[in-house]
Amino acid sequence: MASIGQSAYPDLLPDFRNLGVMARVLVAVNGLAAAGVLFATPSLGGALEQFMRTAAYLEPLLLIELLALAALSPLLARLPYWTGYAAIVGIVLVFVAAYHTFVARLPTGAPSLGPALLLAALVAATLLAYLRLRAKAYSPALVEARLQALQARIRPHFLFNSLNAVLSLIRRDPKRAERALEDLADVFRTLMSEPRQFVRLADEIALLERYAGIEQLRLGERLRITWELDAAPSDALLPPLVLQPLLENAVFHGVEPGTGAGDVLVRIERRGDRVLARIENPYVADQQRRAGNRMALENIRERLALFFDAEARIRTSADGRRYRVEIEMPYKSERP
Repeated sequence: MASIGQSAYPDLLPDFRNLGVMARVLVAVNGLAAAGVLFATPSLGGALEQFMRTAAYLEPLLLIELLALAALSPLLARLPYWTGYAAIVGIVLVFVAAYHTFVARLPTGAPSLGPALLLAALVAATLLAYLRLRAKAYSPALVEARLQALQARIRPHFLFNSLNAVLSLIRRDPKRAERALEDLADVFRTLMSEPRQFVRLADEIALLERYAGIEQLRLGERLRITWELDAAPSDALLPPLVLQPLLENAVFHGVEPGTGAGDVLVRIERRGDRVLARIENPYVADQQRRAGNRMALENIRERLALFFDAEARIRTSADGRRYRVEIEMPYKSERP
């Protein structure tokens, strides 16, 4: 039962265009086929031979079904969950029947249609149930709780220091102080927003710029940020608060510990159907044990997996002088 002010998570059909979903289906079906062959054939040599024959029949059918489901996935996503569930099972059965009719004409023959249809329906229903349970087990509520923890984790001293910096500006530059307070309000309004909705990259970049402006107000000439955003696709969709915590880490771990100016690079671009983001900062080896860095990275990694499954990744590297975080995710401009 959802608590007050908390909406329930609806069941969603798997996105068969997602490489992670395709890989799980392929592995599961082949695993079930291998288990069935081993159970039915006592000798290992006979089981291997039988599995090769089964795979020769199964793989083309499985690939055809996956391609069809990938093409129909946008239409299926518009259906109520159980209607879509039944539609997917029905599509599988139609392809099994048509494929059986074709294969039956070949010299190798085909298994009986009735058992093939029954087995296909059971496997399809089982896989859909597994993917539904996996979506629930890969708990959006858990990830959302961690996201909210990340949102609440904007360091209190950042807020206090920013307010103190604004207070110091009120008399000598009231307009700049007013803009800084507006930026601070926008940052925290975003941090309090709904965490399970996609946001446009343009909005995430705007948040980055507001956050950078506040930190610039606090650190002055010590913080130097280079923005390389000309190739950034402003309409791309991504989970909220993917980039801002990385910029915060870059300032906290790379600029604040040093005594001089710190150069931070923010580069976002599109390459084909992928969006690449890189944030670099100075690497101060003696200060890398400061708390918080790994929590933010693991949080972002979990949310990328939740939203994009196996199609997104995050990498970190350091070469002794520079530390960089790179995010790669699919380019999507339509809200699912």
